[in-house]
Amino acid sequence: MQLAHIALWTQRLEELRDFYVRYFGGVSNERYVNPAKGFESYFIRFGDGCQLELMRRTDIREQAVGPRLGLCHFAFGLGSREEVLALTERLRADGHRIAGEPRTSGDGYFESVAADPDGNLIELVYK
Repeated sequence: MQLAHIALWTQRLEELRDFYVRYFGGVSNERYVNPAKGFESYFIRFGDGCQLELMRRTDIREQAVGPRLGLCHFAFGLGSREEVLALTERLRADGHRIAGEPRTSGDGYFESVAADPDGNLIELVYK
């Protein structure tokens, strides 16, 4: 069994699609639209086959703020410490929030934490 996809609600559909394609090498499908439900989405596929589904619906507007039960973050594995550092600095230089500076975690991962344009946390990890 493998994780097939993670889904995120957003009001910034194209901005999030561009973010994950640009910084994480994702490949996007064409936008799916269901006008009867006020729904549209993109699937972004990554190298290992896992996908991120970005979804927008006209009746979902509010975003929970701060830590909450449920999804905390998701992680992208990178090939080296240098790649973690380089992507962290690229995101920072382009104005994206770095929520956790590069460090070695207690369980041996070299990681940093960045936020996407909606504030979803993404760990950049190497082990």
